[in-house]
Amino acid sequence: MSSPERPVAPGTPSRRRGGAVAPVPRCTVASFGYHDVADEPGGTGFQRSGALPYRRTVAAFARDLDAIAAGGCVPELVTDLEIDRPARHVLLTFDDGGRSAVHIGDELAARGWKGHFFIVTSLIGRRTFLDSSEIRYLRSCGHLIGSHSHTHPDIFNALPRARMLDEWRVSRDVLAELLDEPCIAASVPGGDISPLVLESAGAVGLQYLFTSEPWVLPRHVGGCWILGRFIPKAWTRSARIGALARLQGWRSALLVRRAKVFARAALPSVYRYYVAHITRECDQAEADGSTL
Repeated sequence: MSSPERPVAPGTPSRRRGGAVAPVPRCTVASFGYHDVADEPGGTGFQRSGALPYRRTVAAFARDLDAIAAGGCVPELVTDLEIDRPARHVLLTFDDGGRSAVHIGDELAARGWKGHFFIVTSLIGRRTFLDSSEIRYLRSCGHLIGSHSHTHPDIFNALPRARMLDEWRVSRDVLAELLDEPCIAASVPGGDISPLVLESAGAVGLQYLFTSEPWVLPRHVGGCWILGRFIPKAWTRSARIGALARLQGWRSALLVRRAKVFARAALPSVYRYYVAHITRECDQAEADGSTL
């Protein structure tokens, strides 16, 4: 009986072996970009309609972790990877810095896993976001703390270069002072990228930048490693998370993402109106929130 085929990551180069095409080994990184994990979303993260599709319930998240564990790869930190060596890795990231991050961090630590928590630094201490002591606690558990910009511009690739650099620098400085260590990793707020967005990360000294593009092959741009992610939605089945952790299904995820990016580029005014609509609630919620 022939052995099962090893999954081939999208974009993996190949070579001929005995008349057949075989994959050339590459470092493949299956990264997942979560946001908040909570049954009552009113107590954590952004309070806006646009945030609801990205929240996982506590039970769904636990099923996701079980599905990932079944794939045989232990989630680790990007700083521990040898990206230039062939291997398969799984990374877990969590954007925004909502208060559910403490529960998430504890769930990962109970399994001996590590995660990446990307913080919107202007929101530190707000009612539904982490405060300074909670961020330090997550770091003390071995998790990586990185930047998700300072103010979370929702269409990041529409910013002028100077504003992009300022968003990264201010956020990095806040986190470096808070944790007494350099901030070397970040994720793109809103998920919209461009060559300028990717270049801006290396320009401010970031070493790792996570996007919302479902790539599994890291790219090197301006001294910074660019890593893709799959972004789970509230309705994403845990079985699909498990398959993606085994490098199955990334090509179809990329096709869906490309269709969305094409639609946004084709109808920019419609997209700007849509983003303004789904973030309107957030501005009012923040104005009403108290600082802890």
